[in-house]
Amino acid sequence: MAVKSHKRIITCAITGAIHTPTMSPYLPITPEEIAQNAIDAANAGAASVHIHARNPENGMSTPDLNIFREIVTRIKAQNKEVLICLTTGGGVGQTVDQRVAVVPEFQPDLATMNAGSLNWGLFPLAEKIKEFKYAWEYDFLSQSKGGIFQNTFESMEKILKAMYDNGTKPELEIYDVSNLYNLAYLVQAGIARKPIFLQFVTGILGGINSTPYDIMNLHTTADRLFGRDEYQWSVIGAGRTEFPVATMGLMLGSHVRVGMEDNLYLSRKVLARNNAELVEKMVRIMREFDYEPATPGEAREILDCPARKLL
Repeated sequence: MAVKSHKRIITCAITGAIHTPTMSPYLPITPEEIAQNAIDAANAGAASVHIHARNPENGMSTPDLNIFREIVTRIKAQNKEVLICLTTGGGVGQTVDQRVAVVPEFQPDLATMNAGSLNWGLFPLAEKIKEFKYAWEYDFLSQSKGGIFQNTFESMEKILKAMYDNGTKPELEIYDVSNLYNLAYLVQAGIARKPIFLQFVTGILGGINSTPYDIMNLHTTADRLFGRDEYQWSVIGAGRTEFPVATMGLMLGSHVRVGMEDNLYLSRKVLARNNAELVEKMVRIMREFDYEPATPGEAREILDCPARKLL
């Protein structure tokens, strides 16, 4: 039975690799905190949880498979239905091999694949914070002024092959219109396979902005390149644009992503105490417009993503 059109998938991005511990005392750091936030987000209405791992000692992003394993094991022990989406974006300094290693190791339901390189500018944040909890935070933020988040065609092909070889559905991260053209080439070359799942990431310095014009540009370009029936899409607005962008996306037919990877605030000047609060707010907004959050089972049907047995 087809999923009804008023159903929308909520993805919750639990911790990411952008925000640092100084920015919020509520940012999940340890495997226990990340897993519990994911479980609570799923209970609040998220059909999919997007997972990065952090060093529990200092909060730095890490590719450590043992930490990923602990997070995934804890989630699955309490919720076997929620879709788990693991990052292959990783963090600063991680190699492509380190980034993609989670796919053959865990064969997750979903995994992210970044569809192009960009100047990822976090450096303005470094000047706004007077005192950091850990020394690495300032260096991490400030170095982005001279850095590039590198995703070459060679690395994209390698990551996609690993996903298809392991039965993992790619969640294709789109930071700008050019990424859609990169992906169109990958589809034409047979490297990426339809139907595809696009995650529009807006509001990052170095990528496309979060205005209605930008969202429409991405959406209409995807329609032209892939055909409206050949892709599903979701939207992210970084920071204060998280909920406005998600609301606009709902009206245009998209799914939505919220979470502390993208935004630390529940409302103006009010820090979210956990990811579930952000999901609960998104559910309230959806219901105001007569949409309903898709269940994990419905999300699998929408995304053509069969159930997997992780671990």
